[in-house]
Amino acid sequence: MLALSRKKSEAIIINNNIEITILEIKGDQVKIGISAPKEVPVYRKEVYAQIQESNKAAVDLEGLDALKNLLG
Repeated sequence: MLALSRKKSEAIIINNNIEITILEIKGDQVKIGISAPKEVPVYRKEVYAQIQESNKAAVDLEGLDALKNLLG
């Protein structure tokens, strides 16, 4: 993991097309802004984990249904 120090209004660039800017710092919270192309999905980690779990559950159910149909 790369750790960088930034101050308010400073930014980092990722892959020439994603910019992350520090918007505000209050106590132990940091507000960031992310500029990325529309085709690049950006999620909070906990939301991403929920999406992955939902996708896994859907695949598991589809696989079970396919197996039931195969066995008749």
